Amino acid sequence: MLKTKITELLKIDHPIMQGGMQHLGTIELASAVSNAGGLGTINATAYPTLEEFRSAIRSLKSLTKNPFCVNVSMLPNASPGELTAEYFKVIVEEDVPVVETAGRNPVEYVPMLKSADIKLIHKVPAVKFAKKAEEIGADIVTIVGFECAGHPGMEDVTTMILANKVAKTVKIPIFVGGGIADGAGLVAALALGGEGVVMGTRFVATEECTIHSKFKECLVNSCENDTMLVQRSIKNMVRAMKNNTAFKVAEMEKRGTTLQELLPIISGKVGRRCQAEGDLEGSIFAIGQTIGLINEIKPVKKVIEDMINEAETILARFNSITK
Repeated sequence: MLKTKITELLKIDHPIMQGGMQHLGTIELASAVSNAGGLGTINATAYPTLEEFRSAIRSLKSLTKNPFCVNVSMLPNASPGELTAEYFKVIVEEDVPVVETAGRNPVEYVPMLKSADIKLIHKVPAVKFAKKAEEIGADIVTIVGFECAGHPGMEDVTTMILANKVAKTVKIPIFVGGGIADGAGLVAALALGGEGVVMGTRFVATEECTIHSKFKECLVNSCENDTMLVQRSIKNMVRAMKNNTAFKVAEMEKRGTTLQELLPIISGKVGRRCQAEGDLEGSIFAIGQTIGLINEIKPVKKVIEDMINEAETILARFNSITK
């Protein structure tokens, strides 16, 4: 069993966290990860009402007795009608053990989290933001590299560089995300100075993920070259599977487009429908380059067990080399 500063701080068995994964971060997936000794995560913004959000937290607690996390992704600027402040109130009221924030600076919510003894993880794509997370009082910072699904940093810097530099820049523990899917990636992250890893794409190809089986099969049959970057022009870059919609968005950006023109194509509503129905071509499908490392759909518990076993085997080999 691998023990790190993060496993001790969060009281989890393994230094493995499930990413927020938008609407795929369900209570079923999160509970499976937490029950397997990792840190499962649900996404607050997947619940359109506070009542649904509160109910999801309570349901997750009924499915696992282990620590779990709630992801709160915030827009770069506060907007009228957003529920961010209310999400945090529910989080405190329901005694959620760990919160992950992403997007804008969560500094205004730090005092209430600290007073409730809730651990704060802040996810960032660059070294300067990691430093800021430490300054405002985050307990852990997640650094995600260019290989990741979803929203990599606009500066196109890989996980190998970012993790290494952030670990040398901040004193708080770091999670490493982007390009991690197995035990070798876990060991690499630890070698770079990380105390744990965050995975999203690997958990899509699990039995507990609610996405249509066609998407899981697509992951298994794809390679590391089957993703592309879109939405750079609107400052919301996404690494996505190469499909008809991604190519359409790229062509629109090439000729010049606006967010308003793209919204009917890239909206989360469209994505959720396609992923439920098994429509591989009809929406943007955020996925990381780790699809080149995924060859099998497994139960979550097996994914985590295999990672830890592989990591321990690699570490044992290192020990034999240094003797």
